[in-house]
Amino acid sequence: MTPFWERPLASLDREEWEALCDGCGRCCLHKVEDADSGRVWPTNVACKLLDLKTARCSDYRHRRKYVSDCLRLTPALAATLEWLPDTCAYRLRAHDEPLREWHHLISGSRETVHSAGISVIGKAISEVVAGPLENHIVWGDEEPQTVERIED
Repeated sequence: MTPFWERPLASLDREEWEALCDGCGRCCLHKVEDADSGRVWPTNVACKLLDLKTARCSDYRHRRKYVSDCLRLTPALAATLEWLPDTCAYRLRAHDEPLREWHHLISGSRETVHSAGISVIGKAISEVVAGPLENHIVWGDEEPQTVERIED
């Protein structure tokens, strides 16, 4: 029998969809968008709800009550959001690519995403203390990306 994470995203139920999340927390980092060019720059500043010790949302169920622009990720969006990390399980599966070896569904442990250095643990700071986002743009190997505005 094919594991659920290898099936098309549209066939997953809500529990299976949620289980795809690798728990890296990278989608919860703020991005800075150039208003003129539409280029998006990643930062190391996390949403105020992201628990920096676990890389998980501290109030996932009610997050949109406290963070109005928190995006509800869907299978259709997972295939189109260029700012999702290349390692994101949702993005990988939306493009029919396999999960990475450190993903908990493959490794059997939710800790491997952290030990592989993929998560934001030890790399991010909270927006509560960060100050201007422009001071926290991370360059790394990532080139800025141009994205279209998507309304949830």
